[in-house]
Amino acid sequence: MPDTQNRIEMPFRNSLLARVMFGVLALLAAGGIIVAVASLAYGKQAARQSFDRLLLGAAQDIAESTKIINGAPSVDLPVSAFSLLSLALDDRISYAVRAADGTLLTGYASAPLPDIDRQGIAPHLFDAKLQQERARFATISRRFAERDYSGTVFITVGQTLRARNAMAVELTRTALIGVGVAGIVLLICALFVIRSIMKPLQKMASDLLARDPYDLTPIPSQGPSEVAVTVIAMNQFMRRLDRQVGAMRNLISDTAHQLRTPVAAIRAHAEYAAVEQVPAHRKQGLERLLKRTRSLGNLLDQMLSRALVIHRTDNAPPEPVDLRDIALQVVESKDHAVLAPDAVVELVIDEGAVMVLADEISLREAVKNMLMNALKHGTSPIRIGVSQIGETAEIWVSDAGQGPPREVLDRIGDRFERFAASKGDSAGLGLSIVNAVAEAFGGKMVMGVHENAFRVAIQLPCTSGGDDA
Repeated sequence: MPDTQNRIEMPFRNSLLARVMFGVLALLAAGGIIVAVASLAYGKQAARQSFDRLLLGAAQDIAESTKIINGAPSVDLPVSAFSLLSLALDDRISYAVRAADGTLLTGYASAPLPDIDRQGIAPHLFDAKLQQERARFATISRRFAERDYSGTVFITVGQTLRARNAMAVELTRTALIGVGVAGIVLLICALFVIRSIMKPLQKMASDLLARDPYDLTPIPSQGPSEVAVTVIAMNQFMRRLDRQVGAMRNLISDTAHQLRTPVAAIRAHAEYAAVEQVPAHRKQGLERLLKRTRSLGNLLDQMLSRALVIHRTDNAPPEPVDLRDIALQVVESKDHAVLAPDAVVELVIDEGAVMVLADEISLREAVKNMLMNALKHGTSPIRIGVSQIGETAEIWVSDAGQGPPREVLDRIGDRFERFAASKGDSAGLGLSIVNAVAEAFGGKMVMGVHENAFRVAIQLPCTSGGDDA
């Protein structure tokens, strides 16, 4: 087969790799957003703490340069204070030195003073406006207790927030660059890791494409446990498919093998009856034709019954079934009255339920074939019974005969196996159906002489609800 036909073309957006990569990318994007918000908050806090220290340092310098001269506070503005404030090149500044009564000693009257107890104010930081622009201010106090002056001097220093914001943005940008580079590296690593993890799936797909269409053997369960689970489920499906295909093959081969001779015989008997002029000979030919037709009908019934049983055992889920109901239905259907009207059929069941997990239709077909086999090859009376011994339940059919020899008994149950008592008019599919049904539900078919009668039984594991017989 050409490679172009073996290749499976799937859109990337529908592939497992694409979905995982999109998921990783979404996680990295969400993480990046969280880091960006956290970095911006950290940058603002770091910038505020740094520039607040500058404001406090400048206010302390101005406070230390304040002295009492001639009974009044006097301020000699230090250069160091403005050197600290000049570190924020783009920001505007404002300052004010006020006496205890609020009199402006120096600076700008527009510099705000917080509404707090002015009797011994501690360093205080607050936000306010500086010429319609947001700004940060620091106010400290210095208390004097001298002979010619006693009171508190308040020093307020402020500056706008441009340098602070720039610092916060720069810290955030630096953090995001690092996170972005790390995210790209992680995404590339994730791509290689995911592709490596998905190699068992790709190998499994390649092996399946390279297989022969009729090769339904199990796939080796290698690789991670998740892939192994998929392989196990696929092998179970392939086993069911193999049984279905095998059933169809058997049906076709059985049809070709078993129908050729009966059809040829029917055609020969029909041609003989058509040209025969002697009435007695014609009647004899018609009787043979009728016998062959009935035998062919029974064969077809058994072949279709076997195909139905195999199909249902693979597709119908097992359900709790009372074996007494199966035996009762088979007896009440009166099918045996048509095949052997003179035969005596007895039903042997107890009052307690005998429950098993199986398919009711398959079990009924199997028991019907057991009964038909006893009617054709056994001796009346025929008994159908249900019993339970410990954890094993069985439904059985027995006749008054001794059954076939041991060497023949070991081969009964195979398709088309004949034995001496068959009289040449049976293809032997009946017990093959019984054996297939028993094995499908975890049981087995048992044949042999029991209490001076030949008995064929299906033994199955019991479920809750059965009583010991």
